[in-house]
Amino acid sequence: MVTEKRILVSPSLLSADFTRLGEEVREVQESGADWLHLDVMDGRFVPNITIGPLVVSAVKRVSTIPLDVHLMIVEPDLYLEQFQTAGADILTVHPEATHHLHRTLTRIRELGMKAGAALNPSTGLESVMHVLAELDVVMLMTVNPGFGGQSFIRTMLPKVRALREIIDQSGYEILIEIDGGVSPGTAPDLAMEGADVFVAGSAVFGHPPYDEVIRKLRCEGLSTHS
Repeated sequence: MVTEKRILVSPSLLSADFTRLGEEVREVQESGADWLHLDVMDGRFVPNITIGPLVVSAVKRVSTIPLDVHLMIVEPDLYLEQFQTAGADILTVHPEATHHLHRTLTRIRELGMKAGAALNPSTGLESVMHVLAELDVVMLMTVNPGFGGQSFIRTMLPKVRALREIIDQSGYEILIEIDGGVSPGTAPDLAMEGADVFVAGSAVFGHPPYDEVIRKLRCEGLSTHS
């Protein structure tokens, strides 16, 4: 059976114009964005410092779609409640950043958020094999985390397919999210390997009109076999 697969697009506000952040949020929403992606970096887990709960809270006040918050910080367990209060709908952590991933994911869900795990390019899929029941999203990093605008690492494509097979065999409903170097040029291959959600920063905010690039990222017209 051939079915049409709908890709979700989560524009990364890291690439937005922060002098008019509220307007940027409204514009991408009206252009068809499904989620809004917010990168939280602490300068320790990754070599950059970005935003915290205050900015997430400000975005929440103008957002009408889910906030997809990616914690690139050490000791994320200390801040789960703060990001829940700020308005995160999906909260994603890195396995390397917490000593007890199962406990962290369980707590995220207890707080009423969707739980995600983000895997760096060199992080193996085995790091989430035993916590699939606690996951709503697995984010595969297709660049090394820390900065926007990096080039897509094409050797990550087989990793996407391998994860798709693991999830399909598990029976759990888990979305595969791709973060890093996603563009209209890389999106079709990623979609064919089984990706569900695309994080896109410069590909969206650097190439208006936003509705046109979001449509291209969704790979509209792409058919998959099921």
